[in-house]
Amino acid sequence: MATSDREPGRRSTLRPDLVALTEWIAPGERVLDLGCGDGVLLRHLIDTKGVVGYGIENDPARIVACIERGINVIQSDLDEGLADLQDGHFDHVIMSQALQAMHNTQGILQEMLRVGHEAIVSFPNFAFWKHRKSILEGHMPVSESLPHQWFNTPNVRFFTVADFTTLCGLLDIEVREWRGFDDQGRPVQEDLNFLAALAIARIGRRA
Repeated sequence: MATSDREPGRRSTLRPDLVALTEWIAPGERVLDLGCGDGVLLRHLIDTKGVVGYGIENDPARIVACIERGINVIQSDLDEGLADLQDGHFDHVIMSQALQAMHNTQGILQEMLRVGHEAIVSFPNFAFWKHRKSILEGHMPVSESLPHQWFNTPNVRFFTVADFTTLCGLLDIEVREWRGFDDQGRPVQEDLNFLAALAIARIGRRA
């Protein structure tokens, strides 16, 4: 799981994907951040948008970091679902660069849209052109968005923008907006499946 700017004790600026998804959050919303890391995103949303924010995290050190930041955080394994949360309680549910580490991919997407009116998901795009080049050269890709070696990665899913779009269609989920960034953090305007190292999708239930 790529969490370079959400590690406990680090005070770096927000990653480009976190800045981008912040633009989709309206002032005063109820926001749930799944796999919230050290709470840096929620702290930013609370300070800049006045949101009512909650996080779910399973790593004890990161939970301590959240508490030190004044974040309301619940310790839970996301693969077990969100059964304790009410339907439609949140305006937005966020999962930033963690979907690839989920075993129950379909279940967590459905749960996000059960408890939230919309969801925002960011993930490394395995079809990024540099990743394709690595595979053609006979190696699994290692990059800013996929920083681990094949033998020590916490990721259990490797998927693409096209794969995610297909899955959303199967689950009757609408992708309402896309954002993408290359491996230098620069916005990508077109052909995200080829040019984006990191993709962000704003999703909701089909009307």
